[in-house]
Amino acid sequence: MKIVVKLKALLFVMTLISCESHETYALRSGKVVDFDDLQGRWVLINYWAIWCAPCRKEIPDLNEFARNNSNNVAVYGVNFDGVQGNALDEQVKSLNIKFDTFLLDPRFRWDLEKSDILPETLIINENGELRHRLIGPQTIADLSELIPGTF
Repeated sequence: MKIVVKLKALLFVMTLISCESHETYALRSGKVVDFDDLQGRWVLINYWAIWCAPCRKEIPDLNEFARNNSNNVAVYGVNFDGVQGNALDEQVKSLNIKFDTFLLDPRFRWDLEKSDILPETLIINENGELRHRLIGPQTIADLSELIPGTF
């Protein structure tokens, strides 16, 4: 039985890898994001770390922004340190992050180098194009100015 489960998992991963037209990214929740499926929605990707004081400061605003704009903006996080599994779950809980977190950093999709400064926020327009790369803590007002139709 374990072999069958492992084979199914391997086939699933191979299918994801072989899909050249669609890049997919796993989320902490178990869901998968295909950016091609998000066309028509803005995407906000926030990079955070447990040790980052400015990250802690902006998370409540990001939570509220995500909640208030869920119809036209998809908000995701990325753990800067690449923490996974239970440690990631604990950090998300500790910081009270309400939006989902990518398990792997999708930044190479836009040919971006990793930033040395946190927090960092990427804003992707409804056509999948990188519009803004923001460094430092963001507020609801900051984000609303950059993403049309948000509050």
